[in-house]
Amino acid sequence: MQRPLSSGLCYNLRIPMQFHRLVKQLKKIVGKDGVLDHPEDLMLYEYDGGVDRGTPQAVCFPQTTEQVSQIARLATKENVPIVPRGAGTGLSGGAIARQGGIVIGFSRMNKILEIDIPSQRAVVQPGVVNLDLTHAVESRGYYFAPDPSSQKACTIGGNVAENSGGPHTLANGVTVNHVTGLEVVLPGGRIVEFGGKAAESCGYDMTGFFVGSEGTLGIATKITVRLTKLPEAVATLLAVFNTVDDAANSVVAITAASITPAALEMLDGWTLRAVEAATHAGYPLDSGAVLLIELEGLREAVDENADAVREICLRVGARGVRRAADEKERQLLWSGRKNAFGAVGRISPSYYVQDGVIPRTKIPQTLRKIGEIGRKYDLQIGNIFHAGDGNLHPLILFDTRDREQTKRTLAAGQEILEYCVSVGGSITGEHGVGMEKMAAMPVMFSEDDIDVMTRLRNVFNPAGTLNPQKLFPTTRSCRETYSPGHPSVGGPNATSEIHGAD
Repeated sequence: MQRPLSSGLCYNLRIPMQFHRLVKQLKKIVGKDGVLDHPEDLMLYEYDGGVDRGTPQAVCFPQTTEQVSQIARLATKENVPIVPRGAGTGLSGGAIARQGGIVIGFSRMNKILEIDIPSQRAVVQPGVVNLDLTHAVESRGYYFAPDPSSQKACTIGGNVAENSGGPHTLANGVTVNHVTGLEVVLPGGRIVEFGGKAAESCGYDMTGFFVGSEGTLGIATKITVRLTKLPEAVATLLAVFNTVDDAANSVVAITAASITPAALEMLDGWTLRAVEAATHAGYPLDSGAVLLIELEGLREAVDENADAVREICLRVGARGVRRAADEKERQLLWSGRKNAFGAVGRISPSYYVQDGVIPRTKIPQTLRKIGEIGRKYDLQIGNIFHAGDGNLHPLILFDTRDREQTKRTLAAGQEILEYCVSVGGSITGEHGVGMEKMAAMPVMFSEDDIDVMTRLRNVFNPAGTLNPQKLFPTTRSCRETYSPGHPSVGGPNATSEIHGAD
């Protein structure tokens, strides 16, 4: 493992001693009911679905781009951190106020501004819930393709920040493939436009550069997205296997046959039993693993590919392959996958969701390695993941009240990520780096790599006030130089416990 960088990657931001004066100015910008600063209110914004906590000193809810610009200008002038936040469903701490300051919540910027069916585009504010956009256009034959498992709650602004994926992005791509334009507020308050409705634009691809930057470059206040036409036909298959290896080898075989499903999900036996107990989706309790496979397109092509996938799975070792007979059965099968994390939360006080990526051909050996890691640390690890693109989501079960168990859980997660990189993969596929995986960045990138990325970040965010201490590794001294006694990471009131599913 390469050593973390030792300089140039953190900032010593100073919160003003009279922060209440800044709160008064925020209230002038967004209104008195648009700012929270009481401790009992701020507690609701000190965590997301990830691993750490950090309490902001104020949370404000703008309704317009101009208000966001004024907030950014004020924060930069006062040298106060600002952290953009969507629905708080992230899993890497990206929306956590690690150094206090101001959290900008986008729950009131939740309007679909335009639906342009002839151009297959929609323009939305960042607080629009992912699934709500699909509901708004599906009666006209379209949908928004990126579909994170949290799509009923997560927002498109958050999807842009993390470059979110989901089960159905195997064929169509992740968020960056469906965003064509952005309105962005830079840290100093400037409002800029990247891209637009056109499929291509001249100059640098600033839209592509911005998507996935995890709130460290600017704040998206208007997003132009691509709408995808609903397929003529959909086939959903459940392939049942006695062993995890047979299921994993089927994924490799389907890939080798040049068939690209719309979705290709895998659950191991332990996980599917937990899911079935909660959702009654129809997964066989005595199986070692299942593949949930969805094919879409023209009816004839879907039927042909469904038959081919069935034959591949049976040849590799499936004991049976079932096709959903109707939309009701199809939705039931998907309810198991979409609600899997919550199902695991019914049987464990806490769990830690990892997000490594591997080449699809490495799935069988990687799952065996995860099993070895679980036994090494005496931890139950369930596997449910996007098998089609090799995006793993191992669920490590543990109890946060047991410090030794928590320590072993974090060590197991780190070892899984290191193994993913060693076989040609990545430390994250869709959850982002945030503050959770910062220390793992040098596993994947050299000092020169990180230095170049940091220099690019500093062009847009030179003072480091926008979402500080995220994405790039920082030294221990950085954590100690900021606002002693403030409940940020490393402070006396900080926590680094992994939150439970409940």
